[in-house]
Amino acid sequence: GTRFWLGTDHLGRDILSRLLYGARTVLLYAPLATGCAYAIGILLGLLAGYAGGWLDALLSRVSDVILAFPVLVLYVLVIATIGPSAVNIVLAITCASAPGIMRIVRGLTRELRQRDYVAAAQMRGESAGYIMLVEILPNARGPLLVDACLRLGYVIMTMGVLGFLGLGLPPPSPDWGSMINETRAMAQVFPWMPLFPCLAISSLVLGLNLLADSVQDQTRLQ
Repeated sequence: GTRFWLGTDHLGRDILSRLLYGARTVLLYAPLATGCAYAIGILLGLLAGYAGGWLDALLSRVSDVILAFPVLVLYVLVIATIGPSAVNIVLAITCASAPGIMRIVRGLTRELRQRDYVAAAQMRGESAGYIMLVEILPNARGPLLVDACLRLGYVIMTMGVLGFLGLGLPPPSPDWGSMINETRAMAQVFPWMPLFPCLAISSLVLGLNLLADSVQDQTRLQ
């Protein structure tokens, strides 16, 4: 109707309002978790890739141990142990995502440190911190931006899965995943109830994938 454009759920709550509030939640916590994971992953990856030696071996072995666990199982174990909340969800996603980012940055750093401009900076007597932050990191931004777009989409899907499993944001905070779970029993009678949050998640993830493709094309042109 004109009052409830997308209808109401089984409790009489406006679906459009819950979708909009859920979007605010997703657009706040998903980039926050991704940003925290990138801050940690970039720092550790630069250190491991540039320093090498025992530090590289130690960080690589720790990341291997974390990456050996299925990601969704790791999320569920962490959140089920410390309890579902916004802070805990961000913490779990950060801890699970940082090792993968570290491996990417480490590989890029090991490749870029062989370049002539890095050797020139070393000959000028620049510090290791300067070389990593000024010479290496800016030249790795292309692959990292593509990965960030794809990883953000994956984090959004993960938050939806956690909400569907009851491990997302606690009520009354609207969550797209919990909206799907709450209305799936009535999908055959009222199919639009779970349809709209599914469309919201898939549209946002698809948009991020298209953005990643665009960034990759721009990087190749440069």
